Amino acid sequence: MPERAGEQAPARIRELAAQRLAARQARDYAAADRLRAEIAQQGWVVTDTQGGYDLVPAVPEAAYEVLPNPLAVTADLASGRSPRSATIGLLVEGWPDDLRECVSALLAHAPAGVMISALDVGNRDGAGDALHELAAEHPARIEALHVAASPGWSAGRNALLRADPAPVHVIMETSTILTGDAISPLLAALADDTVVAAGWRGADPDPDLQGFHDAGPGQVTALLGYLLAVRTAAAREAGWLPAGARFYRNADLEFSLRLGRSGRLLVPDRSLPVRQARHRGYHDSDPEYRDRESRRNYRLVLELLRQSGGTPG
Repeated sequence: MPERAGEQAPARIRELAAQRLAARQARDYAAADRLRAEIAQQGWVVTDTQGGYDLVPAVPEAAYEVLPNPLAVTADLASGRSPRSATIGLLVEGWPDDLRECVSALLAHAPAGVMISALDVGNRDGAGDALHELAAEHPARIEALHVAASPGWSAGRNALLRADPAPVHVIMETSTILTGDAISPLLAALADDTVVAAGWRGADPDPDLQGFHDAGPGQVTALLGYLLAVRTAAAREAGWLPAGARFYRNADLEFSLRLGRSGRLLVPDRSLPVRQARHRGYHDSDPEYRDRESRRNYRLVLELLRQSGGTPG
């Protein structure tokens, strides 16, 4: 079935996309390619998803460079980029007003020497245009990347990590709003060589190893991706974020368990100045799809947890 952006497409575009899905299911790939081209001629991009397909408006070619997908975001992009102590990576999947509020708070409170790098996926709801405008207004603080489509949330997150030239990468959601400098305490925690990641919110396993509960301050088993700083090299050694992961908390848990093999995970010993707005990518998604994907991701989390013995670090 189409996702949120697909439902905003004109009826004729949705009809063509449904015909293309049927052609793919019948293995008539020639027909599917013709239908994709017809959809593109009418100003839309169709991409395959696990649930069927997604439709997003095509970005005008003259506005800014748009790469085909996150795999085209390579480490080569790091050459010649501004030096920085850390990079804050934002994945932009729509909701331009949320993006503006998040970036405005970062510009006000993030320390100098920390760059904002944002990856726009498909210009949903004009969020890519908003990102382009923000980067043009603040070229010394914001760098914008645009892709036409993505196979999933983790692919976009990994693209930001892969292209990051900084020693520390800050994973952050656009629903996380700084009310003060919450970045410096995370970077300070990483001054300890035994710490590989530090974050705003942590989690530890329940005694029966069947679930997790909120934890911290101090050393924790897992960090949640609302806001966390990780050594870029450690993230790469851990194998990036889980491929195919779509629902955030369980992907965060899996990533953390792999990170914990090389060092400690920490929630700083203080209350960070952060406000959590609505996490739309989770709460505004289809509940049935969300629950199915969450259960699928969690099976691997439990397996890794049992392998680790279920203890922090």
